[in-house]
Amino acid sequence: HPLRDRKYVYNGLDNKCSVYPLTFDKNENMAAKKKSVAMHTNYLSACSFTNSDMQILTASGDGTCALWDVESGQLLQSFHGHGADVLCLDLAPSETGNTFVSGGCDKKAMVWDMRTGQCIQSFETHDSDINSVRYYPSGDAFASGSDDATCRLYDLRADREVAIYSKESIIFGASSVDFSLSGRLLFAGYNDYTINVWDVLKGARVSILFGHENRVSTLRVSPDGTAFCSGSWDHTLRIWA
Repeated sequence: HPLRDRKYVYNGLDNKCSVYPLTFDKNENMAAKKKSVAMHTNYLSACSFTNSDMQILTASGDGTCALWDVESGQLLQSFHGHGADVLCLDLAPSETGNTFVSGGCDKKAMVWDMRTGQCIQSFETHDSDINSVRYYPSGDAFASGSDDATCRLYDLRADREVAIYSKESIIFGASSVDFSLSGRLLFAGYNDYTINVWDVLKGARVSILFGHENRVSTLRVSPDGTAFCSGSWDHTLRIWA
């Protein structure tokens, strides 16, 4: 999860979102420094600091997303609209961005206004759970990865799906997606242990990466765009460059 101001955050099956400091004395008890910020009524599936390290956005199996104040643990805004577990979220890339996108088991991807708590756009073209969503670098579009074995691109200005990334030979779900720094490539991890690289504009697969020995659960491109890291059920992280 994103690092902000020497803190890191994690979410878990205890329905809580906890924040730890990254700097502490070696004689200090790290557990004593833990701060529980968010409390949902079901497991937490995703969390992210907003553009301020004083706020955290969470998604949960209780079907909601929520915005929390880190210091007080107070609920600032809740987001209701998904009809099932929310599995993923991503914050708009703009420094002043007040929107985020979420995806869930109801097959929907929803765009939210963080100030009002209202859903401002909704897309339902997948045939199964949406496991991952990621904004295009410009913020004008986002990609999704689903258990229906496809990734899709949605143009927010046109308010519609504009591309599907799939092949007949791909029958396992996509668990995680991220864009290259330029937005030309889309990296997608799959439950068949592979990572597929898609040309965003052409919709064609340009590469397939082998190496993991179990399903790929997450991937993220580095801030400078020179590499990306993938995590897998095989208990390894791998760097691809």
